[in-house]
Amino acid sequence: MDGTLVDTEVLWWETADEVAAGLGHRLSDADAPEVVGRAVADTAAHLIGVTGRPAAELPGIADELTGSFFRKVDAGAPLRPGAAALLTALEQAGVPFALVSASPRSVVDAVVAGALAGVPFAFTLSADDTVRTKPHPDPYLAAADRFGVPASACVAVEDSPDGTASAHAAGCGVLVVPSLLPVQPARGRTFARSLEEVDHGVLRDCLRRPETSGS
Repeated sequence: MDGTLVDTEVLWWETADEVAAGLGHRLSDADAPEVVGRAVADTAAHLIGVTGRPAAELPGIADELTGSFFRKVDAGAPLRPGAAALLTALEQAGVPFALVSASPRSVVDAVVAGALAGVPFAFTLSADDTVRTKPHPDPYLAAADRFGVPASACVAVEDSPDGTASAHAAGCGVLVVPSLLPVQPARGRTFARSLEEVDHGVLRDCLRRPETSGS
């Protein structure tokens, strides 16, 4: 969702930087792998580590991150280029699709009610819906189970290293449309520069081509 369908990765970075600044740290490129595409708890744990704060403060920092990000998203988050057209095309073709996110349920629901209002997702999964979230395979395994098909029959569209790792580990075909962080090529991953390059046929091909490909 974040950085894939909705342009919220920048909002998340701004949120994390503001919270970090309040703890006496400013984010740099070195922090990006622990912030971009990561679950709230992971980012909070990283901020604890780099600022030397007591581990007992982690829940409070996580709540601050969630609250600040929620307010930014609620104020408005634009769709990524090509997202609306792709979702409409899938709906018209009768292809079921779901939203699988590492964001908390409160944020997922806010985005679905706002920027993604009216999109007919079969269901949505948040970080609160599985024991482990991305980069673990649990979210995509749970999604495949909800669809009643093996993960190998599903295509995940991802933008971040953690999301890609999650889908890849679950056994999904993976279409990577990178956002803020680069994603390493690997067998079973197809790359596109933008969702504007993606249609039903491209997604179908992700299930047919185990090799790495790109454009």
